[in-house]
Amino acid sequence: MKASPSDQRSLLDLSRVDVELQRAEEARRNPPQAARVKELLAVRGEQGRALVEKSNARDDLKVLLGRVESDISVARVRQDRDRDRLEKTAVARDARALESEIEALTARIDGLETQQLELMEQLQAADDDVAAQQSLLDQTSAEGQELSAGGKQAVEKAAAELEQLTRDRAALVEKIPADLVADYDRLAARGPAVGHFQHGTCGGCHMALAPTHVAQLRKAADDEVFYCPECGCIIVRTAESGLA
Repeated sequence: MKASPSDQRSLLDLSRVDVELQRAEEARRNPPQAARVKELLAVRGEQGRALVEKSNARDDLKVLLGRVESDISVARVRQDRDRDRLEKTAVARDARALESEIEALTARIDGLETQQLELMEQLQAADDDVAAQQSLLDQTSAEGQELSAGGKQAVEKAAAELEQLTRDRAALVEKIPADLVADYDRLAARGPAVGHFQHGTCGGCHMALAPTHVAQLRKAADDEVFYCPECGCIIVRTAESGLA
């Protein structure tokens, strides 16, 4: 294949644009925030489950405390009733029975009040645990929202770059012979399509060419399209190639 040296050099520009296109497409599909957002979603799920567990434990304590307080209230009502009956009774046997029941109720109330205090302390600790867990969840959610917003902006920026780079590529392709572009695209579909030859090395595969191949390249006409014997890409020669 024949192509002017300037058209061959344009392939290097085309290759650079294609590299940028690949980078922009990758940024659009996978913004840098995506991995952390995914991680935060998993963390938020775990924190949410922990919050439910802690909330349920706290609610169980509230129910238990409510029962204890209800029992205390019932015991005090019975105690007041017995004291009132004790003041009014004139039967010694009934008085002893009432006194015995009042003592039992007093002991029960003391035990229930001790349990009440313990439950109140446990409930306070449970409330603190729920508040701390909710704070963790809120922090994770806030970070996730911030990163999601940043990711959206990154995607929008990458999409805008893709549009501009696509236009840049189209403008370049218009200036390069169609057969040369087709050959470039064919090579790009399987690996390096073009490489700048410098210091005896192919810019596509970065392999040093054998002296015989360098000699062939030196003798080749400027408009002859030369392919790397190592990777098959189009080798572009410039003033910096050191072939003069």
